[in-house]
Amino acid sequence: MATTQEVVTLDAIDRKILRMLTMNAKASISDISEAVNLSATPTIRRIKRLEELGIITGYHAHTDPATLGYTLSVYVAVSMDKHTAERFGEFESQVRTFDEVVSCSVVTGRSEDYLLKVLVKDMRHYEEFLLHRLSKIDGVSQLHTSFELREVFNRSAV
Repeated sequence: MATTQEVVTLDAIDRKILRMLTMNAKASISDISEAVNLSATPTIRRIKRLEELGIITGYHAHTDPATLGYTLSVYVAVSMDKHTAERFGEFESQVRTFDEVVSCSVVTGRSEDYLLKVLVKDMRHYEEFLLHRLSKIDGVSQLHTSFELREVFNRSAV
């Protein structure tokens, strides 16, 4: 598996395979092979290589949050009171347990330390999440909320 410092060079066929699998993880080998103009065996070999290099890290079903009742997307910028590994580790452990948090990033270039993307059913759900769970984590000193009006696009692959 490639480390974070190694850069892997991909050719046009590898990139096309990745685009196809990103758009449809259930694409058949025959469909992929036809699209990249290879037979099944070299196509399978290329996919296996992409997995072994850590470029393909898994296959996922994408869900529609609104269809599941999660109609409100919220970005929450979180400031911590102390900048220690222990404080950050505890926050990250706690926030991982919240199903509403779909992404969590440590950020720089602003006064906050984390940026969370949160999916909730409605404003009441968000209020409960914010007041009774997120703000109760030790070390959280400030929260800033931004509501997503609409997602323009979401690209999951490079």
